Amino acid sequence: MSQDELRVNDRIRISPVRLIDEEGGQVGIVPTDEARRMARERRLDLVEVAPNARPPVCKLMDYGKHKYEEARKSREAKKKQHNIQVKEVKLRPRIETHDLEFKLRHARRFLEEGDKVKFTLMFRGREITHPELGRRLLEHVQGVLDDAAAVESGIAREGRTMTLVLAPRRE
Repeated sequence: MSQDELRVNDRIRISPVRLIDEEGGQVGIVPTDEARRMARERRLDLVEVAPNARPPVCKLMDYGKHKYEEARKSREAKKKQHNIQVKEVKLRPRIETHDLEFKLRHARRFLEEGDKVKFTLMFRGREITHPELGRRLLEHVQGVLDDAAAVESGIAREGRTMTLVLAPRRE
């Protein structure tokens, strides 16, 4: 149940309710009016935590503090998560050795940061007549990055391009 759906104090209409005090101890089944009175005396809120139970379960708590704690927990969880991006590295079938090494270093860094890498090999002009050169190059790339990456989708040819997608290897 989300925070917006919790009923608090006067919004609780059903009587009687099973009451839990602020320490988590069972008070028992009490009329809703008496539960509200107990909450007011202790300067707390009566919060319905299990509306589907029969009778509904209500707890005495500081609702503002509870909402703040929940918001803080969700912010912390959001901070810790890492959004995986797909980084693209473009290649040509007749790429020079140094250029390839340079691009592979970048790809390795992307993989270590937890991102996926998509290698796109583009053929121009008559290069398309030798797709085996492109396949050989992508297999070489796959072999070099084998220790840091797992193949997510193998070598695929689509028109004048060949693609290979690598994902970071999880230990």
